[in-house]
Amino acid sequence: MNATPTPRQEPAASDAPATDTPGVVAPVVPVLPSAELLRGQKAVAIDHNGSLYRLQTTRQGKLILTK
Repeated sequence: MNATPTPRQEPAASDAPATDTPGVVAPVVPVLPSAELLRGQKAVAIDHNGSLYRLQTTRQGKLILTK
């Protein structure tokens, strides 16, 4: 069975409102697994605002984003 992972949601610390008001929900940002972005490849190209970026994984398992 090949199930697609459901993206997680995590609060964005920089976007969280500076309030202690009960009932106020902090905004969340989607969290995507890197495997979903890379889809079995070592690198992918990302077009962002007309510029091309390269997201690649290293032999040590780290990610590098270059323009």
